Amino acid sequence: MNDPGKHRVGSVEYHVAGGDYFARRGLRRYAGVWSLWALGVGAVISGDFFGWNFGLGVGGFGGLAVATAIIAVMYLGICYSIAEMAPALPHTGGAYSFGRTAMGPWGGFITGLAENAEYILTPAVIVVGIGGYVGAVFNSVFGIEVPAPVWWLIFYTLFVGLNIVGVEATFRFSVFVTVLALAILLVFWVGAIPHFSWDMALNIEPGAGNSRFLPFGWIGIAQALPFAIWFYLAIEQLPLASEESRDPKRDMPRALLWGILTLIVASVLTLFLNAGIAPGSAEVGRSDEPLFLAFTTIFGSGVGASFLALAAVAGLVASFHTIIYAYGRNIYSLSRSGYLPQWLSVTLPTRKTPYAALIVGAVIGYCVALLIEFGEDWFGSDAPVGAVLLNMAVFGAVIAYVMQMIAFVRLRNRFPAIERPYVSPLGKAGAIAAGLIALATLCFLFLNPDYRLGVYGCAVWFAVGLFYFAVRGRKKLVYSPEEDFAVRHSQRSDD
Repeated sequence: MNDPGKHRVGSVEYHVAGGDYFARRGLRRYAGVWSLWALGVGAVISGDFFGWNFGLGVGGFGGLAVATAIIAVMYLGICYSIAEMAPALPHTGGAYSFGRTAMGPWGGFITGLAENAEYILTPAVIVVGIGGYVGAVFNSVFGIEVPAPVWWLIFYTLFVGLNIVGVEATFRFSVFVTVLALAILLVFWVGAIPHFSWDMALNIEPGAGNSRFLPFGWIGIAQALPFAIWFYLAIEQLPLASEESRDPKRDMPRALLWGILTLIVASVLTLFLNAGIAPGSAEVGRSDEPLFLAFTTIFGSGVGASFLALAAVAGLVASFHTIIYAYGRNIYSLSRSGYLPQWLSVTLPTRKTPYAALIVGAVIGYCVALLIEFGEDWFGSDAPVGAVLLNMAVFGAVIAYVMQMIAFVRLRNRFPAIERPYVSPLGKAGAIAAGLIALATLCFLFLNPDYRLGVYGCAVWFAVGLFYFAVRGRKKLVYSPEEDFAVRHSQRSDD
């Protein structure tokens, strides 16, 4: 006999959940446009404090500058496309929701899994940067050296806890710390201008036949692309807040577009001014705390510089905090729909936060960071742990970008009649251009052998996730808001 509580749609099987299922997985609406802007900018702002600078080591100043311009074009295409899709499909699933509606369950899961890798690994990258900054300052002031993994554990515990406390605390802290991070960057930009020197920016010795502007040649631009992404990576997380936004159809496009404008201005100022003051690009490109080096040049090496560098941790904390929010909602939405084990989407009864998703994501990210930190003898690489993790996060991100841009084009073609409160002026051309840049960046990730093993590890992540979905997940799907929307509109399109 057929089970009346089950429905087969193509290769997947849905289970009809009762009211109690969604009651135990409720969220609370809170965020306005400025909270969303802070969530988007805060998620990215750490890229101006740490991570981008490794691009100097593989591309030189010129290579990273050109790569940053290319990546800015890509993110403009992505943000305009998402600004159209997010209010049309205002679900917590975000990218997974876009992919699911446009390409079916498999397309939705691949898109969601790519973002899952991006958002779990990105906090691991950032916490390495936090450990570098805090450790350097703590050692400078107190003469005590604390192992980096201890700092990682402290910050994971603090900010997973803050995200569990409630959405009000999450968004209020996001606004505060994002504004603080931008204020610290403003102090740096103003202080760095008198010290700027092209000699410092171009102080990497060029290879044979190359110039100081492009010391590693044209290939340096390709190798710098993943690091340029760090100036903008995670702005696209905003649709994950759709079910916690008071008016996602109005506020989501505004927050996305104001956010990307803020980040483009910040990236240009940081790249030029941090690379162009002593000690210059050569040393900045190897540092875990590039802004600390800059503050030392501007203010000297006393307690004042140490205090400002400690304040600079605010930028890293802003991103760490907000991307913990992102992986929590990503895991929550995939779990609520049955793509991942359903216990991961249960929320606290009063606070309405997905505590299990937040804790599990933190454990995975922390373990991956430990594996790379202490696995040097196994892997045979002495590349910085932050740079390896960064490339792993970018691997997931660019796959998610390609899938979302495909989804944008397919939604335009398959569902032209769905309500679109905002329409991208760049249209399908903008999405295609962004998708092609993302695809090229995915290929270039394999150029540098020091980071290649980490990318292979991320590919294993995908393989495990796809195997789980093929064997179990596709038989456990639930009619969540994302799935219900996709199924209903697909049936209308087929009719």
